[in-house]
Amino acid sequence: MGAGNQEAVKQLQSLMENVDEQLKNTFQNMHQDYPAESLIRFLKARDWNVAKAHKMLIDCLNWRVENEIDKVLTKPIPADLYRAIRDSQLIGMSGYSKEGLPVIAVGVGLSTYDKASDKYYIQSHIQINEYRDRVILPTATRKHERYIGTCVKVLDMTGLKFSALSQLRLLTAISTIDDLNYPEKTDTYYIVNAPYVFSACWKVVKPLLQERTRRKIQVLQGCGKEELLKVMDYASLPHFCRKEDSKSSKHNASGNTENCFSFNHVFHQQLYNHIKHQAIIMESISPPIRQGSFYVDIPEPDPDDAKIAKTIETEFHKLENQKNGFTNSRNGVTVNGHRNTSY
Repeated sequence: MGAGNQEAVKQLQSLMENVDEQLKNTFQNMHQDYPAESLIRFLKARDWNVAKAHKMLIDCLNWRVENEIDKVLTKPIPADLYRAIRDSQLIGMSGYSKEGLPVIAVGVGLSTYDKASDKYYIQSHIQINEYRDRVILPTATRKHERYIGTCVKVLDMTGLKFSALSQLRLLTAISTIDDLNYPEKTDTYYIVNAPYVFSACWKVVKPLLQERTRRKIQVLQGCGKEELLKVMDYASLPHFCRKEDSKSSKHNASGNTENCFSFNHVFHQQLYNHIKHQAIIMESISPPIRQGSFYVDIPEPDPDDAKIAKTIETEFHKLENQKNGFTNSRNGVTVNGHRNTSY
């Protein structure tokens, strides 16, 4: 980090000394004894502009206070509903990279978001974020005796279809929460199993991304197994990256291949049990909290992010229209005024 960046951190630290106690408390809960590293995340997100980073951080802290984010890990979603969410919002943790970073797997293409209301999907997403930041990353930091504050994400595009357009509003809301309140938490995004619909959209969206973001994204060939094994061991590969060959069959036989999206996976069991345990502790010192009683304000998206979402929507419509036109041309053609449907 250069001298200019170090000065920016000092300036932001000085500004943070003037915030009220409520914001200081939620900031402490957020940074987990690594305040400078958290300030650097917000500075990176605003290209080291101190004034913009300060505004972003204050807005984030106010959002946390107003929505009681510090208490979100004491508010369990009812078990049956949580299981349904896990079946339709495909996300989990498959292990760690060779550098000790958590590996977060996301089933982008096969997530349907149709088993619960939007507020529960948002609640579950924030709970995973907070569990990652308050439990997973601090544990990894202690284990490796060095600061670990980011994860790697493997995004599975299997099954991505035009119907995903119906989920764009919810996905934009979740993305906005992450961008504005959990910036710079992902070291690298690995895209795997990408179908044509993704490739076509990626060509249009890629130029709109900031260079800092583009550098983080790697689109891998097929399931990405060979490339991913350079950064993580086989045991940490998400299940959708394990091709059925003799080697992976042996692992299947030994029971090591698990669906990290499943409610029964060790990550989700530990997460859900942690939330239930925290709820019990909270109930012992305050009135009981009704399960599922959590609402959160969705921040207004950054104009650039809104532009990207609109571009994706437009491209999906364009591709869908092309597909429908191609299907119609195959179903029948007109010859001399008569429709031929013989092929």
